[in-house]
Amino acid sequence: MKAPLVLAALSIAAMSQAGAGWSPTGSMPYERSETAAVALNEKIYVISGNSRGVEANAFTQEYDPTTGGWRELALMPSVASHAGAAALNGRIYVVGGFVANVHAGAINRVFEYDPATDRWRAVAPLSAPRGASGVVALNGRLHAIGGRDMERRTVATHEVYDPAANTWGLAAPLPLARDHLGIAVAMGRIHVVGGRTDATVDNTARHDVYDPERNTWSTAAPLPTARSAGVTFSLDGRIVYAGGECRDAAARTTFTEVEAYDPTTDRWTALPPLQPGRHAAAAAAIGSQAYLFGGNTGCGGGGPSNDVLSFRLR
Repeated sequence: MKAPLVLAALSIAAMSQAGAGWSPTGSMPYERSETAAVALNEKIYVISGNSRGVEANAFTQEYDPTTGGWRELALMPSVASHAGAAALNGRIYVVGGFVANVHAGAINRVFEYDPATDRWRAVAPLSAPRGASGVVALNGRLHAIGGRDMERRTVATHEVYDPAANTWGLAAPLPLARDHLGIAVAMGRIHVVGGRTDATVDNTARHDVYDPERNTWSTAAPLPTARSAGVTFSLDGRIVYAGGECRDAAARTTFTEVEAYDPTTDRWTALPPLQPGRHAAAAAAIGSQAYLFGGNTGCGGGGPSNDVLSFRLR
């Protein structure tokens, strides 16, 4: 496959789809932020994060979008916040994260959850601890990319997990190390969007694309609004990036912008904004609808939300 073309000048097209945007859909049983959300078998699993005044937890909940109902599930074996997660072969994998406040206590633990039995088990760990990385599944493998390590350094590490062998191997590193990045799969490639280069507010608009067949990275159209710690998901063939921090660190404000990338044209489109803006939320998509869970409306920590919002492109 050919690498994506890099276009010298790109404009943000105005969104034209009627009916696109956000809708309140209910609420979670309690507030959560820095959590993970994974869609599997028409349900969404919301796992770990910060909640109930605890900096890292092991809570696991199942959300049914058809009824709006929630179900408490088995606790993850370890607490974590800023963990990455993805579904693969009917299981959910939760990778790394932090166990202390302010990005401290990075861990290398990886857990597999079987929703059929409501049981967790530990699998092979990452080669080194890190949190705030991006995790996706592609072609029967898990990819864990970027993040922040035990020394609070932002890293470019890219590891690939083979569930059949229960082993991790190294792949081509990110061209620019970053954490709190956006990650999604489109057209057989991994897109890493935005993030920060020093785990504070040094946001980037960079957009890198990984080709698993060649084990190479290329550059695509940058995120129109440089930011980090937003939610990223694939929906109807596009990659959507919503929210983020920090627009204004002094005022403790978050980003409201929502932008969608079309990999067939290498262009971004402006979409209806989040109101209010937020960061540290989680999102997952089922069919043509995405769901956003919790997050913080203020820059940095603070009180998390229990909001559930739904989103459609049209």
